[in-house]
Amino acid sequence: MSFIQDFKKFMLKGDIIALATAVVIGAAFNKIIASVVADVIMPIIGLITGGTDFSQKFIALDGVSYETLEAAKEAEAAVITYGNLIDTIIHFIIVAFFIFLVLRAYEKTKKEKEAPKLVEPKGPTQEDLLTQIRDELKKQNSST
Repeated sequence: MSFIQDFKKFMLKGDIIALATAVVIGAAFNKIIASVVADVIMPIIGLITGGTDFSQKFIALDGVSYETLEAAKEAEAAVITYGNLIDTIIHFIIVAFFIFLVLRAYEKTKKEKEAPKLVEPKGPTQEDLLTQIRDELKKQNSST
């Protein structure tokens, strides 16, 4: 096969199409989650913490105290923006929670679709086997 034919075959596999669909939906889902975090969750957390805006939390590594993050950036100071880290961690937790919910719902539907397992017929009981052995021994003894 030629390179182009191999590539075409690879691209038209069901797994690749499903993956591409998941990436597109994931990107759209990411925007929704980013909005939930920025517009709903973080203001609530800010209210709980006394109006703290985490996106403005930083540590200047040069030892100078700056009023705002913008002032530190204008002074070209090296800064650790730990507030952005907190935002990102919250974002990750929310995305992980929603993925957990989706996968949990998927697993429930998957279990419902599974056909009930057929009950295998039980074999003879021990008493039945002993009776068969006794009868066979009687036959052998009577025929000799």
